[in-house]
Amino acid sequence: MPRQGGQKLKLLYLQEILRRETDEQHPLSLKQIQDLLEQRGVFAERKSLYDDMEQLRLLGEDIVTVRDTTVRYYVGERALDIAQLRLLVDAVQSSKFITKKKSEQLIRNLESLTSRHMAGELQRQVLVSGRIKHMNESIFYNVDALHSALQENRQVKFQYFDWGMDKQQHLRREGAYYQVSPWALTWDDENYYLIAYDHRTESIRHYRVDRMLRIRQTDLVREGEQDFKRLDMARHTQKTFGMFGGQSEPVTLRCSASVAGIILDRFGQDATLIPEGEDAFVVRVSVVVSPQFFGWLTGLGTAVQVQSPAAVAQQYRLHLKEILAGYSHD
Repeated sequence: MPRQGGQKLKLLYLQEILRRETDEQHPLSLKQIQDLLEQRGVFAERKSLYDDMEQLRLLGEDIVTVRDTTVRYYVGERALDIAQLRLLVDAVQSSKFITKKKSEQLIRNLESLTSRHMAGELQRQVLVSGRIKHMNESIFYNVDALHSALQENRQVKFQYFDWGMDKQQHLRREGAYYQVSPWALTWDDENYYLIAYDHRTESIRHYRVDRMLRIRQTDLVREGEQDFKRLDMARHTQKTFGMFGGQSEPVTLRCSASVAGIILDRFGQDATLIPEGEDAFVVRVSVVVSPQFFGWLTGLGTAVQVQSPAAVAQQYRLHLKEILAGYSHD
């Protein structure tokens, strides 16, 4: 019997066909599989396909056999099921720090992990989502460079910028490089941040990863390990707003019962809510007092009041007065 062409690639093509063309709702018969293999230049006998599918099963592929009017096959359990893929697609699409172009690339990669039929469902989910994306396309390379420095225990240097009204990047410090010891990457308030030890101020600082340019790894070993170890990251993110740095301090808030869920979402289930009457409670939390913290308070309106310390309450009053002054009329 003459040797069939494409035999060395047959197993790979078969795996590709099963993964991309089949799922529970779209099983394929052996004849359909043979036809798809022939389109790829591979001619296979039925008996050899039985053996090949058994080999794929031994390699961990979950090939399910359906027996009704005809015997058909599909890939069952996958590394990620459709519910998990939908969750990841939504996370990618809703993340501000991932640019539109990178979002589309990531989603195409996620689509390749399921059948083409299920991939269509993921694409429909993307089309209904139109969210603002950051303009800095280099964030993926920034993250990769920072992870390399973390793994190799090295300091990094970079330039840092702000966006101007002209929609152009304006370098801070007149373009001078920052040099820090990176210790962690964190995702907060829909932004990616580097947490690093700043040698100039001898303190832990935060930097928006999408605003970093020309990141370079240095030959210097990282510093500030003890400062970072003293940092409880879970509590740190609870008490900082917009990753605005500074010293934290205890603040007592008097809150309406209606915002109990918001307080617990922000400060965690360990926060102690002390009832005060039927419709209010008092909670003592540790926060970094900043304009971002005051902005959060303003969003809650009269439902939350700063009870103490008096200095923070006074700062908040001044903050509100400055806002009102911008709307005053003669």
